[in-house]
Amino acid sequence: MRAVEAIAGIALALGAAQAPAADPQQGKLLYETHCGTCHYEKLHERKVTKIDSYAALRAEVSKWAAETGRRFAPGELDDIVEYLNQSHYRVAK
Repeated sequence: MRAVEAIAGIALALGAAQAPAADPQQGKLLYETHCGTCHYEKLHERKVTKIDSYAALRAEVSKWAAETGRRFAPGELDDIVEYLNQSHYRVAK
């Protein structure tokens, strides 16, 4: 019985260590609510952009998040990044 409990404990610990997947729908809502006052959709469709990787997109979102006057949780930033990546940038993770 101890082996079964040990295996269950390890599986639980491994599952808890994995971050939940980003939610692009929540990201869209956050973006439209907090970023949309300064941004507009065409901004992300520019021909010249600094966004050439998922890390670059994450860095830009993090940098500009401070301008909203709202403190975003890391998961919320992940949601916004995922929304923007799926809707506009489509860079590899």
